[in-house]
Amino acid sequence: MAQTVAPRLETRSIDMIPDHERHGTPFSQFTLWFGANMQITSVVDGALAVIFGATPMWAVLGLLLGNILGGAVMALHSAQGPRMGLPQMISSRAQFGAYGAVLPLILAIIMYIGFSATGTVLAGQAVNALLGVSAPAVGILIFGALTALLALLGYRYIHRLGRLATITGILGFTYLTVMAFGRFDIAALFAPKPFDLTSFLLAVSLSAGWQLTYGPYVADYSRYLPRSTPSGATFWNTFLGSVLGTQWAMTLGVIIAAGSAVIGGDFLKTQVSFLGELAGGNLMALLIYVVIIIGKLTVNTLNAYGSFMSMLTISTAFSGKRTIAPAQRTLFILFMLSIAVLIALFASQNFLNAFKNFVLLLLMVFTPWSAINLIDFYAISKENVDIPALYNPNGRYGHWNTPALVSYGIGILIQIPFLAQALYTGPLTKMLGGVDISWIVGLVVTTLIYYPWAKRTSVAPLTMIYPEHTADEQS
Repeated sequence: MAQTVAPRLETRSIDMIPDHERHGTPFSQFTLWFGANMQITSVVDGALAVIFGATPMWAVLGLLLGNILGGAVMALHSAQGPRMGLPQMISSRAQFGAYGAVLPLILAIIMYIGFSATGTVLAGQAVNALLGVSAPAVGILIFGALTALLALLGYRYIHRLGRLATITGILGFTYLTVMAFGRFDIAALFAPKPFDLTSFLLAVSLSAGWQLTYGPYVADYSRYLPRSTPSGATFWNTFLGSVLGTQWAMTLGVIIAAGSAVIGGDFLKTQVSFLGELAGGNLMALLIYVVIIIGKLTVNTLNAYGSFMSMLTISTAFSGKRTIAPAQRTLFILFMLSIAVLIALFASQNFLNAFKNFVLLLLMVFTPWSAINLIDFYAISKENVDIPALYNPNGRYGHWNTPALVSYGIGILIQIPFLAQALYTGPLTKMLGGVDISWIVGLVVTTLIYYPWAKRTSVAPLTMIYPEHTADEQS
């Protein structure tokens, strides 16, 4: 059958992408994830490694190690996209069951709305600085409208935004890096200092947690790639884009935090204006605000699109639907974004800080989810999934899957004593000097429990089972 061109305005949602609508190359994953991570919040995350006690040299090395470890997990999720042609969280039904997958989905929605809300506040400041207005609501509403537009346009336009963010990010962050090298004494900042294991592991956890956050939706943005796309190509383009973009921005954050501590200035309190001042003010500051807006718009659109996919996956678990009408798709996206914008508009600064800390606490629930999803897909089912059964609660995967749910619960609980978050610090964390290794414990324990149990009870097919219409389209 002749190939047809996929519609430019996306109409697909949680249904499998048929072969005749597949398009793109693995390099699109590089530009999307490089652009999404070359942004101001990554800079802040890198700065936190220094604020929390790491010396610049060890902070950069710790952040690099965490980005590599977390980025590998994230990229393994991305490699699932071309094989299945499905959004990330719909595939969780193969491990958790149609109803069992709802729990991590709810938590994913809360997390991405939280990231969207706090990101909208920060990007709104850049919009206001660019326009020269002072009312916070102006920037928030403009940025929220831009996010809604991109999320509604869908997959193709999100990837175009990623390419734009990569270009502007490289230009803007190259300039900021040069300015930082001129302003701060880099040799003195990175002079060898004694190694401190606690602050080093904290830096590792900051960047690893950053990468693991993308796990629940990363395959949403690789699912349109042709099914023949090599898994290795998808993996490496995603991995390199995410790790390089993040590490560059975080390293700049390390330099800014360490340099500011020497000459004065508080980057964490005036993030947007600080970067504008570092750029030299005037026209260059305005251009850097544009770079900030594009970078934040990219990642905020990913959060909005991902939360919409998660919400739809929950609702269809009970309705049994595989598709929804374009009007319903629009309403889902606008509903999710409206919540984020309302939080950004009306929440107090204290609430936003508390909410952000709560969202960061939720990161612990996705470590065991990633372990279960990846172990099942690569080691147990051997990349074979009964895709029609994912939409049928009475099918192969059932309503609930006990091995996954029990392993998931234990994987969360076992992390609690090792947490080091603003809302809670575990007793074992205090014994370890304050370092958070909960994500390592969560990955290891979940793997040790889930793998042997799921191996004995696996219902995976021997070969990949696609919907019947796929075979018809290929004939």
